[in-house]
Amino acid sequence: MQRRWDIFCTVVDNFGDIGVCWRLAKQLTQDHNQKVRLWVDDLLCFSCIAPEVNAEIQQQNVQSIEVCHWQTVFPNAEPADVVIEAFACELPDVYIAAMVRKNKRPVWINLEYLSAEPWVAQYHGLPSPHPRFHLTKTFFFPGFVKGTGGLLREKNLLTQREVFDGVAKRLFLDQKALCECRADEIRIALFCYDSAPIENLIGLLSESLNPVLLIVPQGRVADRIVAILSHAASLDESLIKHKQLTVQIVPFMAQNDYDRLLWSCDINFVRGEDSFVRAQWAGNPFIWNIYPQAEGVHWKKLEAFLDLYTVDIPPEIAIAVREMWFCWNGGKALNATVWMNFLALRESLMQHNKKWIKQLLEQDDLVSGLVQFVENQL
Repeated sequence: MQRRWDIFCTVVDNFGDIGVCWRLAKQLTQDHNQKVRLWVDDLLCFSCIAPEVNAEIQQQNVQSIEVCHWQTVFPNAEPADVVIEAFACELPDVYIAAMVRKNKRPVWINLEYLSAEPWVAQYHGLPSPHPRFHLTKTFFFPGFVKGTGGLLREKNLLTQREVFDGVAKRLFLDQKALCECRADEIRIALFCYDSAPIENLIGLLSESLNPVLLIVPQGRVADRIVAILSHAASLDESLIKHKQLTVQIVPFMAQNDYDRLLWSCDINFVRGEDSFVRAQWAGNPFIWNIYPQAEGVHWKKLEAFLDLYTVDIPPEIAIAVREMWFCWNGGKALNATVWMNFLALRESLMQHNKKWIKQLLEQDDLVSGLVQFVENQL
């Protein structure tokens, strides 16, 4: 049955929160024929990953989704059948009051951040009664194992990945003006936080045995790389050559194109939540830059995922992955030994990732789980 959904999103770390919410909105609309209204507080940032969004327009229709600018003074909007409060962003008071006035109260869901920690399955689906009003919010936790909410995965995602062959790849590279593949080249997509040891990585890639193409989105990290390689030969504004390393700086891509970039690269450096999940569906070796949190809370999340991800692989591979991820997240200095050990296991990681994807497919995708939960409530 078609329901009306309101998704509320505040843009916290530039692209992670809105990246998840935009994929959620699209999948609800395209895979499940739901009617979605997406409230976002930063349309300019949103437009970087959704070029169709006009940051100057307060209310617009994008891919059959009503996109609204969430401002401090909130309008008198009729609440939807389902209300998604993404990542505890806190709904406007006037909207909550309107929810209370409805004869049939909306299904109110707090979509939480992704974590592999064992406690997630215990808290997934727990109700939280409002302290003042006759409303109940349900906590919905994405996750990697049964008993959690699963991961975002469109119905045709893996089929599209399978048919992305050499011809499709060349066509994509041409469309995005990306450098052609060279013999024995290592292609790397880099998306990370400012805290990552970028200088170390640039030094290691410059001295690589194989030629390396490093594809980096425009922004602060790209600016740092330009500064690091200020002495190097610039072929043009977006292309820098230094020893074995070529850096190509690209505009931010729409989400479907970013997926194809991950499919096209030999190694994917990803960050936060959205690109982290997409790298797993891509199947190529990946390195996660986790969002830094106060008091080192993020280390527990990193370790929890690694425990799950490496449980069935040989110890030498598990150690190499852990060391690389630990160094990339600032646990200790990234050096040539750590990088070369990880690089040497690319083929083994490709095979492991196929098994990992198969394991993830044993659970329902996040949106299917949400739709089923709502139908059970209404």
